[in-house]
Amino acid sequence: MTTAAQFFDTLKNSIANNEIRLPTLPEVALRVRDEVENELATADSLATLISTDPALSARLMQVANSPLYRGRSDIDSVKMAVTRLGLSLVKNLVVSLAMKQMFQATSDALDKKMRAVWDQSVQVAAIARVLSGALPHLDREQALLAGLIHNIGALPVLTLAEEDNALSNDGDRLDRYIQAIAPTIGSYILKLWKFPPSLNSVPANAVKPDYDHDGPADYSDLVLVSRLQHLLGSDHPAARLDWSKITAFDRVGLSHDANVIEMEDHAEEIVEVEQMLTNMA
Repeated sequence: MTTAAQFFDTLKNSIANNEIRLPTLPEVALRVRDEVENELATADSLATLISTDPALSARLMQVANSPLYRGRSDIDSVKMAVTRLGLSLVKNLVVSLAMKQMFQATSDALDKKMRAVWDQSVQVAAIARVLSGALPHLDREQALLAGLIHNIGALPVLTLAEEDNALSNDGDRLDRYIQAIAPTIGSYILKLWKFPPSLNSVPANAVKPDYDHDGPADYSDLVLVSRLQHLLGSDHPAARLDWSKITAFDRVGLSHDANVIEMEDHAEEIVEVEQMLTNMA
């Protein structure tokens, strides 16, 4: 039986030799991101790009009509959605919505595991978005995206595991491998995707209880705290950590003894975010 370290070495060699495909952002998401960074970008130009992907167009309009963003009138075109949401918000939402299609596997066992990873990421993202509301220097949709990508490194681990029947059917061992390997691989993937440093460090930092730095909370702090909130009450080892020793709580402005009950004021918004991300066709 291979160890996590041996599996990690195999994965690194497979990546180096182009023997395993790393997850890539869909072309339309990349083009939207580039277009928003163009000073000449307009709602028209962005809507034209998004409209090349009918499924993504439909999902974006669903989001624009969701309880989180709904206005006085219904949205019935991509241009109306872009105009209502704004270019920067659309950029983050397009990347977030496009990510869901990556979490698919060919085998039933791994498909179930990928769905579980995606569902956990959605729940962490929803909490992160809510908590960022008290941190005006952080963008709420960027916080959402940070939560969604925090475990992106699990994808190549699961992809390689498809070649090992014993591993793909051993959920506990697979979970241990993901916990050991995904943070490092995740940050590597985000660098390949040319994410900003504030986000590409999230996978590695969000699993470090001793993550510390000067200054205000960053997206790693936010996802670290959100992940612990999500795991509270579970049998995950991180659920047993002493929160009083985790400085990220101070920077996020959340009490060390905060618990699910204290999050009840945000429960409705958290559910709305989760539904927005899980109900997209």
